[in-house]
Amino acid sequence: MWDTKMAFLLLLVMLTTCAAIPQDLSGKMFTFPEETGTANVRLKTSTQDFKAVTVCFRSITDLRRDHNLFSLATPSAQNAFLIFKTASSVIDFLVSNKKVEFGAEDYKLNMWHSICSTWDSKTGLVQLWFDGKSSIRKFTGGSNITTPSVILGQEQDSFGGGFDVKQSFVGMMSDVHMWDYTLSSCEIERYMDDLNFTPGNALNWRALDFQITERVLIEDKQMSCH
Repeated sequence: MWDTKMAFLLLLVMLTTCAAIPQDLSGKMFTFPEETGTANVRLKTSTQDFKAVTVCFRSITDLRRDHNLFSLATPSAQNAFLIFKTASSVIDFLVSNKKVEFGAEDYKLNMWHSICSTWDSKTGLVQLWFDGKSSIRKFTGGSNITTPSVILGQEQDSFGGGFDVKQSFVGMMSDVHMWDYTLSSCEIERYMDDLNFTPGNALNWRALDFQITERVLIEDKQMSCH
């Protein structure tokens, strides 16, 4: 009896350990197939304190309404680092709850887009790269980001929760990387062109620590045949 219990406990420990091992998602994508106020992917960063941030990802959707692209909340700021597509041709970028807007006239539906964004607490400046084109720099200010909660698929109106179904993401997302420093424009260009680039040291798509809640699928990324 004792041996059976020990074997069961050992199996549980092994399963827990396996679940926590980062996964290489190269050539994969997250598919968010339906509008929902619950389904999401929580990403665990390798550091808990950021003086600067760069985030890059690729996504595709047919949504015409407001929707979240990347939501990072802290206990003191629900929009500590938020990238949010509005129903108009604008991408909202929030740092420490302060919003700036970037034009996104080329944000076409049913097309893969590559997006990168940078922020530095020293200068308070933010910048957006959209399909290889850089925006002007804008000021948001903001202090260090600590104890981050990073979520894909939903926008956090409170730390780790407060989801609104009408702000949820429906579509596919891939190649999510995050750095605890501002990437150079040359490195961002290499990411945009899908060339050899330095993977994220805070979030790395090739070694991603994540947790899926409800219906989000991991599928082979759809590639062009020509």
